[in-house]
Amino acid sequence: MLTGKQRTYLKGMAHSIKPITQIGKLGVTDNFLSQLDNVLETREIVKINILETSLLDAKKTANDVAKALNAEFVQAIGNKFTIYRPSRNNPKIQLPKH
Repeated sequence: MLTGKQRTYLKGMAHSIKPITQIGKLGVTDNFLSQLDNVLETREIVKINILETSLLDAKKTANDVAKALNAEFVQAIGNKFTIYRPSRNNPKIQLPKH
């Protein structure tokens, strides 16, 4: 569980990140989750764009994806959301302690 300070730190990092992938009209598929799992292992923080054709709610989708991947929801703005999960093998992001 992220603290408020850690979430704020990650929001600052996410500001300069471009969306890596997008969710289309098929919604969140097993293939999408598998690919995103690999990306999270490498990058730790990921921004995702939801296309308007999917009709999904960004915050709900972000929480569902984060739960499925044992990640943390960072933020949702408009049709984009950001999730974070430290790498199991090579953690790069150092979060503030409190």
